[in-house]
Order: sequence, then C-alpha cells, then structure tokens
Amino acid sequence: MREAMYYKKNNDGTVECGLCPHHCRISQGRTGICRVRKNIDGKLYSMNYGRVSSLAMDPIEKKPLYHFYPGSMIFSVGGVGCNFRCKFCQNWQIAQLTDIPTSKVSAEELINAAKQRQDNIGIAYTYNEPTIWYEFVIECAKLAKREGLKNVLITNGFIEKEPLRGILPFIDAMNIDVKAFSEDFYKDMVSGQLLPVKETVEEAQRKCHVEITTLIIPGMNDSMEEIRALAQWLSSLRRDIPLHLTRYFPNYKLDILPTPVEKIKMARDTAMKYLDYVYTGNMTDEIGGNTYCPSCGKLVIERAGYRVQVKTEDNKCPKCGTPILLMKDGVK
Repeated sequence: MREAMYYKKNNDGTVECGLCPHHCRISQGRTGICRVRKNIDGKLYSMNYGRVSSLAMDPIEKKPLYHFYPGSMIFSVGGVGCNFRCKFCQNWQIAQLTDIPTSKVSAEELINAAKQRQDNIGIAYTYNEPTIWYEFVIECAKLAKREGLKNVLITNGFIEKEPLRGILPFIDAMNIDVKAFSEDFYKDMVSGQLLPVKETVEEAQRKCHVEITTLIIPGMNDSMEEIRALAQWLSSLRRDIPLHLTRYFPNYKLDILPTPVEKIKMARDTAMKYLDYVYTGNMTDEIGGNTYCPSCGKLVIERAGYRVQVKTEDNKCPKCGTPILLMKDGVK
C-alpha cells in the first residue's frame, strides 16, 4: 500500500478523500466507495497500489480508440475496484470485487514489461477504473513518458479537477465513458453524477486525444432525444470528438434483452447530424465501424473486426483533402 494523494485529515480521526467527487468521509479502519482507499490510524492509504489483476496486449481499437495510432497494439493493465456501482458492469469480477488474486508489480517492472512487448506503443490503464489507482498510474505514466511510451486512460471520468490536472500532462489519449446524458440514470444505475464527468471531458479534450463511449441500454438511455442531446453537447466542444455507441448485453445485475441492432444504427444516424465521427460497437456493422471523410463521405479507415486499413498517408481525405482527425506518427 502507499499513502494516498488528495485527502485531508479531520480532527475526529476521519479523513476526507478528494480524489473523486464522492468526497468520502472515511472512519478509522474503513474504506471509501471505491473499496481501495482506507483510513489507517488517521491516514488515507491506497490499498491497490501495485496490485495488478490483468495484463494483455490489445489492439488499440479494443479500448475503443479509433483515431489514435489505428492498427497498433498496446500493453493493457488493470487493477481492482471502482468508484461507480454500475448495475450493468462488464468487468465486475475485478471492478466490483477487491478480494481477488492479484500480482504485486512495481512501476519499474511494469514499464520494463511494456518495453519488452513487440510492436507496443505504450500502456493502457483499463479493465477497471484506473483513476482510483491514481498513485500507481501516475508513477507509471511518468516513467512511461520518459521511455517514449504512450499513456492511455480508459475511464469513467469521475475524478476531481485537481488530480485530473495533475495527471493530464502525462496522458496521450483517453476514452471516457459517458454512461448516459441524464443525472437520473447516473443516480439510479451508476451511483454517481453526470456533471463531473462532463467537466472531465471538457478539461481532457483540451489537453489530449479524447474519444467517448456510451453503452446504449434499452429503455434506459436509448431515446433519440437523449442521443441528440449528448451529440449536441460534444459538438459544442469539438465536432470531431469521436463517439462510440455500443450495444448492451446482459451482465452483472442487469438482465434485460440486448439492445436491438437497429436501435444502435438509428442512434448513430442521429448523432452523425452533429458529429464528424460516430461508431457502433459490440455488433457487426459494415458501415458503423469505418471512418469516413466528414466532407465528402470517402472511406478513409476501413475496419473489419480488429483488422484496420488506413487509406490516408497525410491525415487528409485522399479525395477532397479535408483534414481527418488522426493521431499517428506523432502528427495530429
């Protein structure tokens, strides 16, 4: 374990965590909502420091990131715990449970492991919520940056402004889950809040490459009015922020029928009125997985599963010359 960053001590022996907007007030011997930050003798400790539950080489498209070094592989690492309680959690075995087998890994060991992976562009902190692994992630990110490796966060975006600004200089790309565009959904289905997530998106998109994912759940966040509001908000920041609309399947505590494929396609059509790049996920879609020029509609990046063919060499449409949002070879 490691003493936590971003907390304050109270006179009654409790501590208040300032890492995420929950601001848990934690009594002696107890943990916060994330289950991994614990009050021990009046100090807050990160109990998940260096605890690794998962390691894998993944296509960058699996994160999903479609405009960040497409076709590349990235070393992916996960820990334990989460500061949300999503009833539809897709990785609940490590996100909602913390008393599970893990390996103890130092930051130096993780960076060395990443460097030894062939054709690896960097490290993705993923699988569970990486921001509650803050002390370990920022240490690794600093070392990775020095070694020329890319740092990628796959996150729910529920983090306070100060720690976010502390880590952003070391992050190259983020995929941020916007679970829904409704405070009621966040309260009932996630045990969180939408506003801080929006603020994270707004801050992060100014500092690094950002893509957004929304899991579309039947009857809960699938109305076209809500999809339209989400797309309009993103467009007010930047029209070229990529949005991934993914299909729900039953998982964890939510057991309803999967999202109809046509509903996902309809949601994409709605969002495309406001955004340049909108994708469908968790389904087969010959159109929704590709990147097209926002001006003339020319196919620019073709995807078949994780097989990727980039049809531009200069980040411009080969037909009309329109700039394409694409991070590769150090050029955006």
